[in-house]
Amino acid sequence: MTFDALLKRAAGLARPGRRAILGIAGSPGAGKTTLAERVVRELNGDGPPWVAQVPMDGFHLADAELDRLGRRHRKGAPDTFDAAGYAALLRRLRTEEDDETVYAPGFERVLEQPLAGALPVPPTARLVVTEGNYLLLETGAWSRVRPHLDEVWFCEVDEAERVRRLVARHEEFGKDHARAVAWVRGPDQRNADLVATTRYRADVVVALPLRA
Repeated sequence: MTFDALLKRAAGLARPGRRAILGIAGSPGAGKTTLAERVVRELNGDGPPWVAQVPMDGFHLADAELDRLGRRHRKGAPDTFDAAGYAALLRRLRTEEDDETVYAPGFERVLEQPLAGALPVPPTARLVVTEGNYLLLETGAWSRVRPHLDEVWFCEVDEAERVRRLVARHEEFGKDHARAVAWVRGPDQRNADLVATTRYRADVVVALPLRA
């Protein structure tokens, strides 16, 4: 599928009188955020913004809470997020009154921490694009996510390229090469393997990179 075809598909989700939500799923490093940002940018163009972006990563548990729970060594696993909170936000985005701005949490990669109230979703936003690893997961509170999404795309990329991107990302945000590789081969790979099992639930599988 071409990028132009995906744009048309995303734009077609919006309907008068209701806000639509598009989910973009995939393994760590697959290109979810890049695709989401591009879709939002192209659909908004130079006019008034009618598409907003809300990443799942804003629902990472803070490091202090991960330490308390003994889960920091596998940060990024499904149980290191507030899945119920994410599902509740999606529900609110679908039902919010027209005159209210909804504030969603963001994620600061330099700090590796969530930031509360960082992303405003104005009432003019008729389409919300949300991206993350576990949008199609059926276990625990994650099962509450999919019913709030009008459509979910699953991103795939060459495995060697995905791993290369992840190592580079970890190095960019503070890990030395050896630690970056160890994390990618350990926690990140376990998460990627889990995400891959949810591929069949997607409405569209997007092979990256895309043609125009």
